[in-house]
Amino acid sequence: MKRYILLSAIIFGILLLSQKSIAQGCVAIRQFSGIGNAVGQLNVQTQGDWNISTNYRYFRSFRHFSGTEEQPQRVEQGTEVINWSHGVDFNISYSFTDRLFGTVSLPFAYNERSSLYEHGRQSRHLSYSGGLADMRIGAGYWLLSGEKATKGNLALGLGFKLPTGNYNAQSTFYNVGPNGTSEIRPVDQSIQLGDGGFGITLESQGIKQFKSALFGYYNAFYLFNPRNTNGTRTSRSRQSEAIMSVPDQYALRAGLFYSIKQIHGLGFSLGGRLEGVPIRDVIGESGGFRRPGYVISVEPGVSYMLGNVTATLNVPVALVRNRTRSLTDIADSTPDNYRHGDAAFADYLINFGLVWRIPKKIPEVFNSL
Repeated sequence: MKRYILLSAIIFGILLLSQKSIAQGCVAIRQFSGIGNAVGQLNVQTQGDWNISTNYRYFRSFRHFSGTEEQPQRVEQGTEVINWSHGVDFNISYSFTDRLFGTVSLPFAYNERSSLYEHGRQSRHLSYSGGLADMRIGAGYWLLSGEKATKGNLALGLGFKLPTGNYNAQSTFYNVGPNGTSEIRPVDQSIQLGDGGFGITLESQGIKQFKSALFGYYNAFYLFNPRNTNGTRTSRSRQSEAIMSVPDQYALRAGLFYSIKQIHGLGFSLGGRLEGVPIRDVIGESGGFRRPGYVISVEPGVSYMLGNVTATLNVPVALVRNRTRSLTDIADSTPDNYRHGDAAFADYLINFGLVWRIPKKIPEVFNSL
């Protein structure tokens, strides 16, 4: 029983920590996967272990916020912007040693965006994007191994984000050309498939056993995007926002997981989640157009393990949505004209994942449980 509970919590962690962010509406919090995909058995892995996982994410954003203040009149007047987003990641990881592991993540996305203002403010139309997003590769290292790791462990990771996604995806926009004709233009930043930058990711994650069936987990992530702008035009009126920015991104998640002793393989989780886009990048310039902001969510989840396959469903529900002021908002504000842009956010996300663990051998520590 102890062995089953521990394995259930461990494999649950693989899926929980590999289900990352996806653009939360108009704030372009892009989907990513970090070292959470690469854990052979999360806090106990064995050299030669493989993990193959896939994660699906969906949301619909439509509630507009300026700062933390909602603008309900947008929905009432029918002027809200609506994003529908679907993302799928395919991830493969391998344990080089009992501590060192590597991972490769191949993400795909399909997005639709409905708006009035992007189509001459005369009628509502859709724009689209779909295809390969920005690929990630990385490695991580667990500080503990063997029996010492059975009660808790901590991993550090380094990765790279490659600009494989189209950051100049285009669609048809109506009523915007001469005499009200249509034109082919780049889609909004929030549904671009990539950001056009080579990124560096730093990540840390951990798990701690408090009782026989109760575990704590956390995952912290930061994406450094040194590139300033990517050359994709925005069709916005302000010159400082004419080209899209290549922004940093961050996320923090923590919570508890409980394995049900009476039902082998079943577990529940409850945690908190913070993710966002900063106003300024840590490395390089921060010019161009971006919608900075963050989302704080409560994240319930359920998982079930059958053999070496585990399924997990998490539904983060937004508690706080904040579209912070951009550098352009700050620069263009005067005592008589305070500027603060808005953005549309989702009420919740749906994250569903499957992981197939292919062990080289069962660690000896489990045989003694």
